[in-house]
Amino acid sequence: MHKIPLLALAVLTLTVAGCTWGIKLNEGGKQVRTAWNQDVTQCKQLGRVTVSVMDRVGPIDRNDIKVRDELEVMARNQAASMGADTVKPLGEPLDGQQAWGAYQCGKAKMTPAAATSNTDAQPQSGSAQTYPVQGN
Repeated sequence: MHKIPLLALAVLTLTVAGCTWGIKLNEGGKQVRTAWNQDVTQCKQLGRVTVSVMDRVGPIDRNDIKVRDELEVMARNQAASMGADTVKPLGEPLDGQQAWGAYQCGKAKMTPAAATSNTDAQPQSGSAQTYPVQGN
């Protein structure tokens, strides 16, 4: 007798756990890029954005990738309202909350944070060297 309501609750919980909760990238957010590994020192810092989403539905954890995607979308949307064109995470998500830096980079050239300026450097032992692929 109790199996049907329990089964319905389980199906509802799993369905809700897979939802994106209607969080969409707005027009301003579409103009904001995410600097995951880039150096933003050449950019003007406009502030900090802290966003949060539900990371659990009852006893069930939501999909980590979906939570991270939603946090990024919300950060980009909020940063756009501040006049920023770039966001960068300031740390890992914790309990569905994450802090982001909001920057105005304009056309500033952003480089990978781990990049070195010496392009003639020899690769270290055990490292790989990459070359661009040229099409015919």
